[in-house]
Amino acid sequence: MASIFTKIIDGDIPCHKVAENDKFLAFLDISPLQKGHTLVVPKKEIDYIFDLDDELLAEMIVFAKGLSKKIKSVFPCNRIGMTVIGLEVPHAHIHLIPINKEPDMNFHSPKLSLSNEELANIAKAISEA
Repeated sequence: MASIFTKIIDGDIPCHKVAENDKFLAFLDISPLQKGHTLVVPKKEIDYIFDLDDELLAEMIVFAKGLSKKIKSVFPCNRIGMTVIGLEVPHAHIHLIPINKEPDMNFHSPKLSLSNEELANIAKAISEA
């Protein structure tokens, strides 16, 4: 069965897309830790990030790096934190999160509740950066 991320990639489920190429899709997390919290996923459905072949993994990191600069330009912060947890959806993915301090990336913290309009505006700002 296709993962929720594959359904997003295929257009079966809508998302707030911020970047895309032939191998990767980046979209906003709908339950973000911080404004600008973005997910980067390979279009090829592979459960565990370290099961990606070396070339695809390297390209994913480079894709995330370029995207992190856009996110940082829209949400000034000390860093863009990057984490891979990979337990919540069986599809490799990277979280990019604007942070000023380590607790900004605590996944046990309450998530932000943003309107669809606010998420759309954030996605547009990042994609146009």
